[in-house]
Amino acid sequence: MRLSLPPLPPLLAGFVAVLVGYASSAAIIWQAAAAAGATPQQIAGWLTMLGIAMGISTLGLTLWYRVPVLTAWSTPGAALLATSLPGHSLNEAVGIFIFAALLILLCGVTGLFARLMRLIPPTLSAAMLAGVLLRFGLDTFNSLQGHFLLCGSMLLGWLLAKMFAPRYAVVVAMIAGLVVCLVTGELHTEVAAASVVAPTFTSPSFSFASLLGIGIPFFLVTMASQNAPGVATLAASGYKVPVSPLIVVTALITLLLAPFGVFSVCIAAITAAICQSAEAHPEKDKRWLAAAAAGVFYLIAGVFGGSISMLLTALPLAWIHTLAGLALLGAIAGSLHQALNHERDRDAAIVTFLVTASGANLLGVSSAFWGMIAGGICYTAFSRLKRA
Repeated sequence: MRLSLPPLPPLLAGFVAVLVGYASSAAIIWQAAAAAGATPQQIAGWLTMLGIAMGISTLGLTLWYRVPVLTAWSTPGAALLATSLPGHSLNEAVGIFIFAALLILLCGVTGLFARLMRLIPPTLSAAMLAGVLLRFGLDTFNSLQGHFLLCGSMLLGWLLAKMFAPRYAVVVAMIAGLVVCLVTGELHTEVAAASVVAPTFTSPSFSFASLLGIGIPFFLVTMASQNAPGVATLAASGYKVPVSPLIVVTALITLLLAPFGVFSVCIAAITAAICQSAEAHPEKDKRWLAAAAAGVFYLIAGVFGGSISMLLTALPLAWIHTLAGLALLGAIAGSLHQALNHERDRDAAIVTFLVTASGANLLGVSSAFWGMIAGGICYTAFSRLKRA
């Protein structure tokens, strides 16, 4: 099969999809890896292998089905890891990745995906996600206290772009922050040297507390907040692709590459929509070219994962916190709306949200798990009371 170079619109759509993906969540991945005690060199290896994993999976699935199938890491999952991994080792983190990938693989092989999503009330899943993400939203505005010019410029850039070009709002905020860092000398250019870093192998370690307290919430968030919207986006764009093979392939890639820092490979939603729109190509049957281009750009980004990591190391934490928070504002708003939109489930959802957001670590198990337990108990009790 001979492939010719795609025309400019699909190339541009593929580039923008990857740029938006990295701009919106590379900082969150950096925080998640750092929370597990990873060194800058190890974080660079994570970003390298993540880019390669997304490139291989996007290219493979797109070329096989001739449909614009984009993959992505789970941004909400990375946010959960960033808040839950402190106190756990890097080896335990890899064990969590493998455990979650095995659960996802089981869902794909058995076709349990849809049934599992129906078993857990979506309001409680959304409330747990909102509780996990709350800290990132608060950090966005807390950073104003010590870095008003930097964070204020990023917020202003985001606001203006949101008014006139909402798709690129996070990218504009990122660029505005970089410009301010360069002008004020907050970017340590001697640290941000271009580099290619080979990923390193980390042997997994499994503990009951981490698998229960982080692994299960991570699995639920990945399925409910990344894979489910990704599959829905494909369907909404008019592409009929068998769901189970997509879940199986992405889970297998995660399982294979987890020891190198690939914490999740999922079906993309937001970035996929860029490649599935009419702007990518006027002909629906040729929009797979945009996804194929995105796969190539993912591979290029993976090769230079060391440079991306070094850039994040060279930037002030306020830039990372603000960018991560702005990238997750939509997810926070959407999760809260879904969690509290149904009056029947509202009390159980707010309990789930508050327990998760509290950060309470009971018996060595993270607050995300206890939020689901507390919310589930309330949901069951209130449902029986209303039926009585």
